[in-house]
Amino acid sequence: MGNTYRVIDEKTWKRAMHCMVFRNSVEPMFCVTFDVDITHFLNKIREQKFSFTLAMVYAVCKCANEIEAFRYRFLDGNVVLFDKIDTAFTYLSSDDDLFKVVNVPMKDSIKEYIETAAKTAKEQKDYFTGPLGNDIFQCSPMPWITYTHISHTNSGTKDNATPLFDWGKYCEKNGRIVMPLSVQVHHSFVDGIHIGKFANRLQEYMDGFGLQEDL
Repeated sequence: MGNTYRVIDEKTWKRAMHCMVFRNSVEPMFCVTFDVDITHFLNKIREQKFSFTLAMVYAVCKCANEIEAFRYRFLDGNVVLFDKIDTAFTYLSSDDDLFKVVNVPMKDSIKEYIETAAKTAKEQKDYFTGPLGNDIFQCSPMPWITYTHISHTNSGTKDNATPLFDWGKYCEKNGRIVMPLSVQVHHSFVDGIHIGKFANRLQEYMDGFGLQEDL
C-alpha cells in the first residue's frame, strides 16, 4: 500500500448500516452509464497533442479522488478511507490485439501524468505485473463502439470495492461531441447521489479544461 489511509470506526460511522447491508449482497457492485460532453476538452487535448486516452484516465481519476465515497475500501476486514487513489488502465499492445494493465501513480498535473503514464506503458513488457493494489481506480477505454450499457467480469470477491471506469467511442450529437462513460462501484460506499456528484464534477472539469491550473 503506497498511499496512507485511516481505519473507520464503524461503531460511530453514519454509513455503517448501509455498508453492512450491501456488503452482504449477492452482487454488491452496480454500474451506471451516462454521456459526457467532451467538446471543449477534446479540442484542448488536441491543441496540446496529448494522448486522449491518458488524458481521460487523468481526468476521471482526478475527479473521482475529489469525492470521498470513491476512496473507501475494505482492508483486512476493516473499512478504510484512503487519502489518495492512484490509477491503473488497460493499454493495447502495438503488435497484437492483447492489452496490458498499467499502474501509474496519480500526479498533480495532467502533463506530468501523461508523460509518466506514456513512458510506463511503453516500457512495460508484461501484460500483468501482479495483483492490483487496493488504492487504485481501474480505467478501461473501449473506443471502438458507442455503447449504452456495459458489464464486467465478477471475481466473486465481495470486498473488492475498486471502482471501474470505462468509456466508449465518442460521436456528434446536436453539434456537440459526446461520449458514453460508465462507472461501476461498490454499493457499500457509493450511492447514486455520489455518482451524480462525480458526473457533475467531471463535466465541470471537461468544460473548464485549459482555463484551470492543469496546463
